[in-house]
Amino acid sequence: MHSFPKPALAMVEQMRQAASARPEQAVAFQGSPGANSHRAANEWAPESLPLPCFSFADAIDAVKEGRAGCAMIPIDNSHAGRVADIHFLLPESGLSIVGEHFLHIRHALMAVPGAKGPLKAAYSHPHALAQSRAYLRDRGMVPLSFADTAGAAAHVAQLADESVAAIAPVLASDLYGLEIVENNVEDTQDNTTRFVILSRQPLDPAVLTEGTVMTTLIFEVKNIPAALYKAMGGFATNGVNMTKLESYQKGTSFSATTFYADIIGAPGDPAVDRALEELAFHCKELRLLGSYRQARVRG
Repeated sequence: MHSFPKPALAMVEQMRQAASARPEQAVAFQGSPGANSHRAANEWAPESLPLPCFSFADAIDAVKEGRAGCAMIPIDNSHAGRVADIHFLLPESGLSIVGEHFLHIRHALMAVPGAKGPLKAAYSHPHALAQSRAYLRDRGMVPLSFADTAGAAAHVAQLADESVAAIAPVLASDLYGLEIVENNVEDTQDNTTRFVILSRQPLDPAVLTEGTVMTTLIFEVKNIPAALYKAMGGFATNGVNMTKLESYQKGTSFSATTFYADIIGAPGDPAVDRALEELAFHCKELRLLGSYRQARVRG
């Protein structure tokens, strides 16, 4: 907790105490109060108790240790791509994906009240900086990385330096007493982050009877020619739609590649079962990370 900027500490402690009284209602997230993950948790479960955590690993540990009922974790962004480390943390966490949520991102440039400028630099999370790259370049502002957007706002409040700003959600300006310099500083209007909700217990696919169901899985194909092509064949022949397929290196040998995939459907559906059976035949490892209802992208 003490890695948070000083202006955030009192709020973090207050939220931690509330969550400890009713951990089953707590939603752990990475970042300081006011971060986009905080916003996402409030949108997804308005009655939940937000539990700020300094890192993604801390948020996952809060769920594993029973200090939170679930965690709200960003997995990728429509503009900046996938969130670093998440593809490694998810399989190792032992938690299951039980839901997803799409958050429309709006960034604001904020500074200490009365700042006359010129603003020379802006602190924010690397993804927010990437999403506002053109805006900062056009104004000659240096991007400075921070652990999260709201933490960057708290840090700027603590510095009390009129030459630096933060890029963060509007909520952060209210929490840390900053003044909005300009709203909507993101480079594109279709800026959306996808979050997944992690829980200790997976959802039984049999209870997911309404709406479209998604299943997330990871797999490592055998090290033979055309292994991935053959592994994918079962999805095509059984009519199972794969909406996402990403690869990442496993370990440091560069000889093994792990794939992360989202499909429409869930175990128990005969077509999905046949596709997964064929996939398993061509794999050294196959793990299901969870089945859950598909969420709608919000405009």
